[in-house]
Amino acid sequence: MDLTKLWKSVQAELELSVSRTIYHTQFARTTLVSLVDNVATVGVENGLMRTIIETRYYSLLKSILDHHTHKDTSIVFIVAPHKKNLSEKDMGPLFASDNIEEPTMDMAAVTKRLHLRPQSTFDNFAVSTTNQMAYAAATAVAKSPGTAYNPLFLYGGVGVGKTHLMHAVANAILKEKSSMRIVYCMGEEFTNEIVEAIQAKSARQFRQKYRTAQLFLVDDVQFIAGKQQTQEEFFHTFNAVHREGGQIILTSDRPPAEIARLEDRLRSRFEGGLTVDVAPPDFELRIAIVNIKSKAMGISVPNDASQMIAANLTDTRAIEGFLKRLATEVATKRTSINPELVSSLLGAKTQTGNGVTQEHKKRVAPQEILETVGNFFGIKTTQLKGPKRDRPIVRPRQLVMYLCKTELGLTLEDIGGLLGGRDHTTVIHGIETITRELSTNTRLRENMEGIKTKLWA
Repeated sequence: MDLTKLWKSVQAELELSVSRTIYHTQFARTTLVSLVDNVATVGVENGLMRTIIETRYYSLLKSILDHHTHKDTSIVFIVAPHKKNLSEKDMGPLFASDNIEEPTMDMAAVTKRLHLRPQSTFDNFAVSTTNQMAYAAATAVAKSPGTAYNPLFLYGGVGVGKTHLMHAVANAILKEKSSMRIVYCMGEEFTNEIVEAIQAKSARQFRQKYRTAQLFLVDDVQFIAGKQQTQEEFFHTFNAVHREGGQIILTSDRPPAEIARLEDRLRSRFEGGLTVDVAPPDFELRIAIVNIKSKAMGISVPNDASQMIAANLTDTRAIEGFLKRLATEVATKRTSINPELVSSLLGAKTQTGNGVTQEHKKRVAPQEILETVGNFFGIKTTQLKGPKRDRPIVRPRQLVMYLCKTELGLTLEDIGGLLGGRDHTTVIHGIETITRELSTNTRLRENMEGIKTKLWA
């Protein structure tokens, strides 16, 4: 068995199952050392990572590994730092200026070394009223780093485009000034590096790396809150970069004022530039996102299918994950993309397959969905479970089916049981009906959003 290929498949599924922050800080640099007698030995960067993965993500990792190996595996974690070749080792963000100027270094290699996404540019960022201000601020920063808005603080929910804009600024600046010293990290990664620096007694190297940045990008900065040593170091890093005229861009899932346990001095500095709310994409913007991303993947999605995807998936990351799955389905079955195929895949998506994870949504029980939908429409749960098939009852019942399948990943049998013992064909019909009509029925979309808000606000 090819261990490298197997582990890449496992990592690909992990990337869809956890947040971007968790994946890059916990799993991106892990390796599959061996797989003998159904015992998988996984190498991690350090002891801290081993403890975190083993205590928090063992079950998830095992289930994915079992799926790909078709075996009941056990996992053993060892400290085995990810091996890098000489060029990777010597060309971290700390040495960006020296290496980027080498004539043999192309932009693809530069962005990869800096952990930037080259495909995240202003050209392929869909703009509407929900993100227009954030887009304008980011383009202004790219044209005049260190002077326009410093820091630029972008906040919003999952999949609204915060990270895309951050990377777009870096990519635009690199085109104009490839020698700029750029440091990109995530809040949790910053914390982990501090711990490693303390353990290895390499604080000087750590500070040299971060405090000399000319463009300092931090994703999910809220993760530094509550960590005294991390906040202390971040405060001095922020001051050093800002004092030298370096541009700082931060993203978070909430504004500085709402980040619990964030030191007042950091909150004050975060609010010292421009703070912008990046709202979730509306229906029209999601259609544009589907078209842009599908074009980038080399697949052609008809307008009616694009509308169906946009109506059923509400964040950019979920859309991207679904399009990857759609592209795989088309390539494997050698079929064309049509509303029927899209509808079947949307109806089959599960909790980890639709870009929604428990990390970002509180756990909701099936009974809560039943009660919330009933209350929303003024219908008793006994009516939803009962035999009546009047339209005022059927539509809410179908919404319960849809939400239980797409948000909780329940089986058709479990959903039928929840609703009074209905058979799986009735449940399938209900899910497909809602999936199809969400793309054309504005009132239905509004009701769906209202119910989701009550369930997960």
